[in-house]
Amino acid sequence: MWAFKRILPVFLILLTIGYLLVPAGESRTIGQSTDLAVTKYDPKRNAAQDVDEAIKEAQRTHRRVLLEVGGEWCSWCHTLDGFFDAHPDLIQLRDRNFVTVKINFSEENENKDVLSRYGPIESYPHLLVLDTDGKLLLSKETGALESGKSYNLEKLIAFLKEWAPAG
Repeated sequence: MWAFKRILPVFLILLTIGYLLVPAGESRTIGQSTDLAVTKYDPKRNAAQDVDEAIKEAQRTHRRVLLEVGGEWCSWCHTLDGFFDAHPDLIQLRDRNFVTVKINFSEENENKDVLSRYGPIESYPHLLVLDTDGKLLLSKETGALESGKSYNLEKLIAFLKEWAPAG
């Protein structure tokens, strides 16, 4: 017990120092990816900045940008998230070829300024594929990727492969 009492304060001090060394404003989540992907529909996020950062990351990593437009209110958005979560190979294919950014569309924040760049969006979730210069390559409703009350694995794989960067 005596050794534990001596080691615990040292451990806590080292842990605190390590925590303080992470620059302010950066996430302190252990095990978080360094990728710039935005994985939640958040009405408080600056969508324009998220897209700009994703374009820079896509240029740096030779990938494309995949924008998923939707919101927490959207049941099919949650279905798509669950489908990806259930298929790690699909996540790997997506993340190898795309920097993914979720853009919130809700009553709280419609992100009109950003979304107006890409033409009308009539259903959700909606997928937008951008090249490394931010040019719109595809605007796609996800209905064609659905199967029953979920999504179709083969169609999603084909979609991701078709719009992946060449090479």
